[in-house]
Amino acid sequence: MSSTAGESIPVGTGHISCDLHSSTVVFSKLSSSYPLKLLSPRVSKHGVAIVYVMSYGGGLVGGDRIHLVVEVGRECKLLVLSQGSTKVFKTRSGDRASTRLRRSSPQPSNLQAVTTQSMEVTIEPDSTLFLLPDPVTCFRSASYSQVQTFHLAGSASLVLLDWITSGRKSIGEDWDFLRYYSVNEVFVEGRRVARDVLLLDNATPDTSTTSCSSHPHDPPPLRTLKDRLSPYSCYAMLVLYGPQTHGVVADLQAKYRSLSVFKRKAPERFLWSLSPVDDGKGTVIRAAGVDTEDVKNWFREALRGLEGVVGIDEYRKAFL
Repeated sequence: MSSTAGESIPVGTGHISCDLHSSTVVFSKLSSSYPLKLLSPRVSKHGVAIVYVMSYGGGLVGGDRIHLVVEVGRECKLLVLSQGSTKVFKTRSGDRASTRLRRSSPQPSNLQAVTTQSMEVTIEPDSTLFLLPDPVTCFRSASYSQVQTFHLAGSASLVLLDWITSGRKSIGEDWDFLRYYSVNEVFVEGRRVARDVLLLDNATPDTSTTSCSSHPHDPPPLRTLKDRLSPYSCYAMLVLYGPQTHGVVADLQAKYRSLSVFKRKAPERFLWSLSPVDDGKGTVIRAAGVDTEDVKNWFREALRGLEGVVGIDEYRKAFL
């Protein structure tokens, strides 16, 4: 659905609002405008709905700005997914239509070059949002900024997956984008319980390595993102919060306690960690893998307990 009849939607914006009627989730609003596109297929599971967040042309380019509002009504279960990775194309000269139509005054060229996405989410009592998109893939020379804010009622639940790949390794791109910035904030009853910030900047020198130069005032050596993040090509962060996640969290905690830590000669192909937040009411999982498929497969199995919450067929759509 593109818009409600007679309604004007600002460029690059979207709105998802759903409520439970009897046992069916009904969208009171499902609207979007170029380059954002929202689609909701029919599902068989009662009390569950799915929305796919996509973009025209298969990706976003420098200057695109997306803003999405999500409102999950009481006792609804909403899965927000994507069809393929969120591709961020390299900066191109000239104006994108989405930027030109939105802009009311000239902007510096460096601001036009950044692709931005923001999401504002409200989750009402006894409802759950499962935000399980495919990873972000930034192409060479791309610059991407993302801010996602979640406001939960006390009995609401959240499953939030935020992850990024190193780029198109098949054609030699490996952490070759200019900049990636992602912020996720979670509030419960107005109280912030979690804030995660990730900044990957190829233009910033790494000062963690001490220079061996005899001149103390020499600049530090410049290490690229590939130097710093190798050998891993996918990094992920998962937030689990609320009663609908307790079963999955209990399984992950048991699995984590069974891990042994010892020195290895070479890096593991896959790493993960678990940290409690808000006095154990929430959990943050961090993971890294040599291959994106390793990370995807691990999350598919780690979150399989959600099948009992959203339905087997619905869950399987999340990690195709």
